[in-house]
Amino acid sequence: MRSAQIAAALAVCASALLHAQNPPAPAAIAQRLDTPQVRVYVATLQAHTPSISRSGHATNRVLIYMDDGVMMVTDGTGTNTITFKRGDVRWRPAGGPYTAENTSDHPIRILEIDLKGPPAGPAPVTKLDPVTVDPQHYKVDFENEFVRVLRVHFGPGEKGATHEHILNRVVFYVNDQPNAKADDVRMSGAATHAEANDSAAAADRIAVELK
Repeated sequence: MRSAQIAAALAVCASALLHAQNPPAPAAIAQRLDTPQVRVYVATLQAHTPSISRSGHATNRVLIYMDDGVMMVTDGTGTNTITFKRGDVRWRPAGGPYTAENTSDHPIRILEIDLKGPPAGPAPVTKLDPVTVDPQHYKVDFENEFVRVLRVHFGPGEKGATHEHILNRVVFYVNDQPNAKADDVRMSGAATHAEANDSAAAADRIAVELK
């Protein structure tokens, strides 16, 4: 019995030593989409492992947080603590060197939408804009010259009005839905349609329109 306990203790020590010699990478990147307009990937940040970007980030980004958590970001403006929930969205402009640390006690995932270029020009306008014709289901989370971010929510069995999408958009599925699973990411293009939720549970997604 005693020898078994000693062996178990040695195994724990060996595991700890191996972890110290080969610590986990601060961030793992998994690409999801790559189009002429955007590169979309999931960054998984390990807990309490600073991720240092010495050259900064050359492109503007939309960040969609896939997990609850807390981060500390240090850049040229100082140190900021960011607390977020799953589904929160943040605009991160191009910038210089920074250090980001996940101060949560668990890994966190961030869907990052890198914009490859400037807006194509003034955003087109349609009378069938979903926010105008169906405000019950489509709401603007934020908008700037590069993107418009929509929150889409359909209650169980709800149907929406016919509307038109003019811009390409990246769609993130917040929960399981009849035609998608939670965390799915898709690129959608121009379309005129009406949407419905045929399930017994709410359907939530985030649409990032690319100007």
